[in-house]
Amino acid sequence: MEYFVNDYSKICHPRILDRMRDHLTDPQAGYGYDIHCDRAKELLYKEMGRSDGDIHFIPGGTQANLVAIAAFLRPHQAVIGARTAHIHDHEAGAIESRGHKIYLADSSDGKLRPEAIDHLVQSHQAENTAHLKLVYISNTTEVGTVYTKKEIKALYDYCVSQDLILYIDGARLGSALTSPVNDMSLADFAKYSHAFFIGGTKNGAMIGEALVIMKDELKEDFRVIMKQNGAILAKSFVTGIQFEVLFEDGLYYDLADHANKLAMKLAGALREKGYDLIQEAQSNQIFPIFTKEKIRELRENFAFEDWAEEGEGLYSVRFVTSWATKESSVDALIRAL
Repeated sequence: MEYFVNDYSKICHPRILDRMRDHLTDPQAGYGYDIHCDRAKELLYKEMGRSDGDIHFIPGGTQANLVAIAAFLRPHQAVIGARTAHIHDHEAGAIESRGHKIYLADSSDGKLRPEAIDHLVQSHQAENTAHLKLVYISNTTEVGTVYTKKEIKALYDYCVSQDLILYIDGARLGSALTSPVNDMSLADFAKYSHAFFIGGTKNGAMIGEALVIMKDELKEDFRVIMKQNGAILAKSFVTGIQFEVLFEDGLYYDLADHANKLAMKLAGALREKGYDLIQEAQSNQIFPIFTKEKIRELRENFAFEDWAEEGEGLYSVRFVTSWATKESSVDALIRAL
């Protein structure tokens, strides 16, 4: 069975495991006060070209979203997201469990734009509505599309003008940064957001995301709120080691680029064979449209996710390539198409 279900099904890149083995019995300070977390932060600061952001290592993406939004908002404040937003349908109501309503904006490509946000902001000014305060986007989006610098800057400028927080879920930020349509760097994300995270779990790490907080007002007491929500690992050095390996010589980008290139190869073959996609292929998530019969046939040898009913007897599915996907697996899928 060839596996295209997700990009986090393999334990980790071998170099990460080798580095952990090198430090198996080294005594380390706990809770993030160790040399590995310190060095990982230095490497990330170098990538961003600045060191004024607070960096926190958090075990997973849902936890990063939950802790960040819980810390950044007061009880009566709400979140704006695209209708496809990961926090809306894929995190078991984690944000709502902390009392924060999520308002959804329509988007044809998974991206939020200032005009869609403004429509919600202007219609929720009364004191008896939840007050909109945080704009949530993910890059890549839930449907694999990638924001350009112009689009991110427009969102950031709008948020600043309306005293809103721009928060970016970067679970697949590696894929976004190495996308063929990308024109942003980590320095740009630090410049044009109030907080964002750099995803490791879906790009070669065993566990872990690096949350970067740029806006000073959001930094206060953040570690206390992390602790309160169980988001600080006693063995935080395990995460620090992973980000050391990923960023000391560009491995993070190499792994994401590998996944993207194989996804582009698959997308090209799909187009050549006459299949439609629900979105232009821009990252490591590909969403082709098939008949039920074709899906049944492919499932005999390939694992992938159902996505949505598209009408007229057609259905979209999701293929995801990863740092560990073999080109031979993609070639096998192409032959089966």
